[in-house]
Amino acid sequence: MKTSVRVPVGAGLAALLLAAGAVGCSKEDNASESPEMTPAAAVAKAAKNTEEINSLRYRMTGKVPEEGRVKAEAEMQIKPTLAMSMKMTALDQGADGTAEIRLVDKALYIGGGPEAAKEMDGKSWIKFDMSAMGADEELNQLGGASQADKNPATESTFLTGAKDVEKVGTETVDGVKTTHYKGTVTLADLEKSIGDEDKATQDKRQKSLEQYEKMGVDKLTMDMWVDGDDQTKQFRMRGEADKGPLDMTITFLGFNEPVKVTAPPAAETADLAEMMKGAEQG
Repeated sequence: MKTSVRVPVGAGLAALLLAAGAVGCSKEDNASESPEMTPAAAVAKAAKNTEEINSLRYRMTGKVPEEGRVKAEAEMQIKPTLAMSMKMTALDQGADGTAEIRLVDKALYIGGGPEAAKEMDGKSWIKFDMSAMGADEELNQLGGASQADKNPATESTFLTGAKDVEKVGTETVDGVKTTHYKGTVTLADLEKSIGDEDKATQDKRQKSLEQYEKMGVDKLTMDMWVDGDDQTKQFRMRGEADKGPLDMTITFLGFNEPVKVTAPPAAETADLAEMMKGAEQG
């Protein structure tokens, strides 16, 4: 087997998509805002509700640095154990632009179908054992995919750090009536605000901030669409990174629903740890 393989869809894309967005969608189709609730308070309430999310399904579209235009759909279980499945396409990457990611039993799998099989002697999946010794070093070859264990609800809470949150108006998103809020926030301000949170929230937010720092993003323009149940239905973040613009929109399709993720067949999977060990011995 070849010991040098090209991971489909690009490493940074995998890391970014796994680090996505906000929190689930509502079953209600009416948006409301209490008369006494300010935009900042409404955003804070929606952010607080992320703590009650155990699983979610979402759709992502937009543009990321280097990779260009992307789209993806995913389902993720946050509690009691982390698991996720995502199908994504980098629209500007041609035949190499489609891939699937699965995270299950502390192992990350990236599959690229027939195109990946050409590079790996017929195997279409690469396995990264996140619990094995040296796993961080292996995962870093993906440009940061070791961030796969990040809670996808974290980024939505960033808007609470904005000093200019304002209500844009009411809009319908996927048939759900929502209230649209927007604001801007710097990573420096978010860093300062971490100390005001509990330890678990501090750890999650710090991990997310590090991802954007590595990209060279120092300020985010953020939009949030909140439904009548004070849940985030849609979320958008924009910023300028070192290698191009970031502009991602996440739309939530369901939450707290059963999620089942299975590992790909062993016969179709190449274990990166074993490949690296063989290369060293060779």
